[in-house]
Amino acid sequence: MCRVTQMKIQIMQAFQNRAVDEMIVASRSTLFESAADIASRFQSRRALPSLSPLNSSQLVHLTLYRRFNSPARYSFTVVKNVGNGCEMAMEVTQILLNAQAVDGALRKQAEENLKQFQEQNLPSFLFSLAGELANDDKPAESRKLAGLILKNALDAKEHHRKIEFVQRWLALDPTLKAQIKAFLLRTLSSPSLEARSTASQVIAKVAGIELPHKQWPELIGSLLSNVHQLPAPTRQATLETLGYICEEVSPDVVDQEHVNKILTAVVQGMNSTEENNDVRLAAIKALYNALGFAQANFSNDMERDYIMRIVCEATQSPELKIRRAAFECLVAISSTYYEKLAHYIQDIFNITAKAVKEDEEPVALQAIEFWSSICDEEIDILEEYGGDFSGDSDVPCFYFIKQALSFLVPMLLETLLKQEEDQDQDEGAWNIAMAGGTCLGLVARTVGDDIVTLVMPFIEENITKPDWRQREAATYAFGSILEGPSPDKLVPLVNMALNFMLSALMKDLNNHVKDTTAWTLGRMFEFLHGSALDTPIITPANCQQIITVLVQSMKDVPNVAEKACGALYFLAQGYEDAGSSSSPLTPFFQEIVQALLNVTHREDAGESRLRTAAYEALNEVVRCSNDETAPMVVQLVPVIMLELHQTLENQKVSSDERQNELQGLLCGCLQVIIQKLGSSEPTKYHFMQYADQIMGLFLRVFASRSATAHEEAMLAIGALAYATGADFAKYMTEFYKYLEMGLQNFEDYQVCAITVGVVGDVCRALEEKILPYCDGIMTQLLKDLSSNQLHRSVKPPIFSCFGDIALAIGENFEKYLLYAMPMLQSAAELSAHTVGADDDMTEYTNSLRNGILEAYSGIFQGFKGSPKTQLLMPYAPHVLQFLDSLYMEKDMDDVVTKTAIGVLGDLADTLGSNAGHLIQQSVSSKDFLKECLSSDDHLIKESAEWAKLAISRAISF
Repeated sequence: MCRVTQMKIQIMQAFQNRAVDEMIVASRSTLFESAADIASRFQSRRALPSLSPLNSSQLVHLTLYRRFNSPARYSFTVVKNVGNGCEMAMEVTQILLNAQAVDGALRKQAEENLKQFQEQNLPSFLFSLAGELANDDKPAESRKLAGLILKNALDAKEHHRKIEFVQRWLALDPTLKAQIKAFLLRTLSSPSLEARSTASQVIAKVAGIELPHKQWPELIGSLLSNVHQLPAPTRQATLETLGYICEEVSPDVVDQEHVNKILTAVVQGMNSTEENNDVRLAAIKALYNALGFAQANFSNDMERDYIMRIVCEATQSPELKIRRAAFECLVAISSTYYEKLAHYIQDIFNITAKAVKEDEEPVALQAIEFWSSICDEEIDILEEYGGDFSGDSDVPCFYFIKQALSFLVPMLLETLLKQEEDQDQDEGAWNIAMAGGTCLGLVARTVGDDIVTLVMPFIEENITKPDWRQREAATYAFGSILEGPSPDKLVPLVNMALNFMLSALMKDLNNHVKDTTAWTLGRMFEFLHGSALDTPIITPANCQQIITVLVQSMKDVPNVAEKACGALYFLAQGYEDAGSSSSPLTPFFQEIVQALLNVTHREDAGESRLRTAAYEALNEVVRCSNDETAPMVVQLVPVIMLELHQTLENQKVSSDERQNELQGLLCGCLQVIIQKLGSSEPTKYHFMQYADQIMGLFLRVFASRSATAHEEAMLAIGALAYATGADFAKYMTEFYKYLEMGLQNFEDYQVCAITVGVVGDVCRALEEKILPYCDGIMTQLLKDLSSNQLHRSVKPPIFSCFGDIALAIGENFEKYLLYAMPMLQSAAELSAHTVGADDDMTEYTNSLRNGILEAYSGIFQGFKGSPKTQLLMPYAPHVLQFLDSLYMEKDMDDVVTKTAIGVLGDLADTLGSNAGHLIQQSVSSKDFLKECLSSDDHLIKESAEWAKLAISRAISF
């Protein structure tokens, strides 16, 4: 055995015996100390936790070595057996470099090495990555990847994996974690900007785990000590780290004293006296992330004034990146601290106006975004409180937009003239003209009629100019103000403009103008067309011209054709409430459908979302059609079926992603057709001749690997089940396996959620005929609820599905009560209280509550009239207790309130006199019922009246 091999084996044995916390291998050139010398020094070291056993085929260990006249450097070594019994050493550096190699085989082997090391010995793996990142002698590529892998080992997008990683880190030995954190903090002083930045992100991930668990309490103090004393690169990295930490952790995790110190350090770093632009930029970005922590500071006039002054000063920096970041801060402040802005709004207007007119586009875009953000805030306030701020509103509306209107609108109109030549061809394009138009639209929604007189002169002046930029800007301005002002104000203007717009769409020589004109026509039809309007803008006199122009425009270049399809979509939608009565579109139905089908066959239909827009328009035309056009809709069925069949055949010879997308669009189209034809008996009869073939096509779609196609096929099958009713039973034998696959699809959770909904559709269609499949379905649903891998949004509909199944199979649900009811009770207890929850969590909680209540409702209704109703009595007290807690919380939305009062009625209706005394003993049933009976919501009131009747019968018995 060679000398190096003997030495390495002894080192690894020393690790296994918990005898060391580091191995210091002094080296000059390629010479190592003897194994005996190294081993003797181990005895005096602290012990590390035992590492994972090393297998015989691949030994993994850490080697920390010190070169003469250099600081300690760290690496890990993967040692592989070779045929002659000696071993070949490969440093982690090389493996990390290989993992980025162009050679696929080399890259795959390196990835496998990393994966195996992580699985065999996670503590050493993390330690090695931190050491690699901290080592300034290593290549930038290996350091960057080491940091990225380390960061990804601490966090994940999926909630269940995130929890797993948190627990895994917390379980590591504290000494090892301290060494890793020391490496990370040391890296903040690295000469490498990339290494510093990566370390900042990893430190924030560790802080996100440890600070909420009261660990690493010295971190903030340690970082703050760096801000004033160290070289500029370290200060930059430290401020960046503080910003990332604020982004990662909740404000309640950091005490106010530390928050004050962080903000002091950050604002000082932003000051114009800071000579290093990198430090100043890092400070501004840190403030952006720290704003959520600054509630107390923004409530203090002096502190708020200082912060706002420093931010506004930064908007005037000679450095573009600093100016842009400062405006981004102002945007964030506008949404976070809207109610504190009154004192500063005039100065901010002056600053933003100057930036919009004179600064470079990245800065100007953020200046416009500030006013868009103010609009968003005021729109939300006005919608929530209806303009009445004398009552309970926490946030008054300061009407900043209204006050600035006469200055703001001209500024925005000027931006509309700054278009880019290729903006319509680039789907991701965003420029100052687009930002200005978007903001103008938000201003219109904020102030309503007041904007019209300010914008119309600009339109009239520019709409006929020879320069395409002026014509396009005028058209864009008109389209932007069509949402917000009243129909009374807009309809006369639209009636005057409609013919001009139709002519421009056909005759203008510039594609930008035609694109915006088609978009504006779509906005006219979206907001000013429909049965709710007293004065229609579309009449028998102009309908044919509109159809002709739109159909002709669908043959134009893709971006114009896509907007024409959108306009047709809203045109059809306006006749949604026409019902069976004649629609002005009826005479043109065949022409419209054929034109849209032609669009889907265009060779360039993949550009500008054109094919998708055409199918969306076709679906809306079908959905809003009337009885007169039903025969033509029936004729459309085999056409769409044939197209779907062709995509399935094409998929046999090619795995083109476009085929998957097309399958999804065709399944969606068939779903709409099925819903339309299945809604009345005469049309359903004609449609049923295709049902077997359609179901066969849907089942074939499941053979593809496209989640989107699966979603659409599953939704279409739900519609088919509803249309065919009990006859759907003949498809269940073959369909069931795909139903089960959908319920097991945790990765594409949207597919899982849709499948749960389809289970409900099938239950309603088959009723008791679903019974043979219920064991498998209920088993999978219960597994789904127990899984921490499934996205939480799927769980409320699963509970609702319990209700659908119980309603379908009635007393046969008895055998599932033992499993379903404890699940419902546990979820009910968790969802009863939402103290401290944010808006998203409150919304989810109400969704969960509604799912639970729908389950209870279905179960009670399913057992009604059965001799087995007594089986539900043990659960009745808990249901009433759940209703009491919901009422006492006072945070139910209207949907939950309606379902909750309905459950109270279902319980009384099913259990009768057995429940009467329980309801009378309930803490709040009487008050809850009384409140719902006086509700302004007619659906809640209707449910309450039925519940009152059921309760009265139960008590009178």
